Amino acid sequence: MITASSWTRLRRSRRSFESARERIANRTFPSIFQAWNAAEVPGEEKWTSVARHDIVFHAPDFFGLRWDQRFPGLATSFTPESIAAAKTIRQRLIERNPSIVLLAELRYRDAHRSHLPDGHPWWMTKNGKSIVGWEEGGYFLIDYTQAALRDQIAKQAKALINTGVVDGIMLDWWDDDDDRISLLKNIRTAIGNDALILVNANDRKVPRSAKLINGLFMECYKTASPDDWKHITETLSWAEANVRQPRINCLETWYQKSREDVALMRATTTLGLTMSDGYCLFSDPNPLPTPDHLHHWYPFWDCKLGKPSEKGRSIRDGSFQRRFTNGIAVHNPPGNKAIVMSFSTPHQAASTGVLAKRFRLDAGDGDIYLASKQEKP
Repeated sequence: MITASSWTRLRRSRRSFESARERIANRTFPSIFQAWNAAEVPGEEKWTSVARHDIVFHAPDFFGLRWDQRFPGLATSFTPESIAAAKTIRQRLIERNPSIVLLAELRYRDAHRSHLPDGHPWWMTKNGKSIVGWEEGGYFLIDYTQAALRDQIAKQAKALINTGVVDGIMLDWWDDDDDRISLLKNIRTAIGNDALILVNANDRKVPRSAKLINGLFMECYKTASPDDWKHITETLSWAEANVRQPRINCLETWYQKSREDVALMRATTTLGLTMSDGYCLFSDPNPLPTPDHLHHWYPFWDCKLGKPSEKGRSIRDGSFQRRFTNGIAVHNPPGNKAIVMSFSTPHQAASTGVLAKRFRLDAGDGDIYLASKQEKP
């Protein structure tokens, strides 16, 4: 049974690294991210739960920012009092987790009715009627094929970065079409080379976007077959090799039966650990009537694996493995056979807490084996 564990993120140095690049480079693993909605930890204060994550992306108002216009889609700046309040929230989060990175989502494809005035030309219509863009959220399509709207979104991106509250921009519903690439170029020009850009391309590669973005948000909703996992692995490996530095690739899968699908959670976490320097998340499926991306905080994520000491590698037994300063992460993909991990000195399995020299790991699972007394494996 999964229970809320005591938070160990404050094991890290209390030093607050100034730049996002430093915070990304100096974090330890595993690294978990928050996609809009936070972990549900009973009895825990909101911002403490948020600060468990090393990357958080959400709408600007989540961080306390308020656009200075009635219709957010027409604004290009934030109210001074909201910037001050948001900076206080940012400082509170960094004090709790010196490695945290904050990203604000920009609406460019769809938005709530309150985003623009009724009848505004940026709304996309068909036969004079608005077009539903995201039915669950009640959002309607906006027409990013219009150059004027793309210019406006770039101005909003610059305004967000200029607040000093967030480290970058997140763009949902991403693909490599001409208008999105034009939008991406506008945003990169507006925010400069140091600010981060994360796009949600699901499990797809986006080669035209690669040199303009810092990472993929891989919202992977298909994980039922070995072929699904092979495709996810290939896309993650591609993203690690091709997007710009600093890289912030974020791998998410959803549970299939319940949040107690801990083997799937471990498989997701260890795939991220072995095949990337990125971030991972295991969350609720979007079709549920509850807010998307809610999740447990799993004790498995609290293990002190440290930093990578080598690149991940494919092993003859079909697994993926990678050594870290305090142990080794192992991903055994679905469709493979069970494998045996043998060590010359006792190691502790993060999944069970068992200390031994020999472990069996089933297919479609993963584990972290910590060296006894912090010896290297």
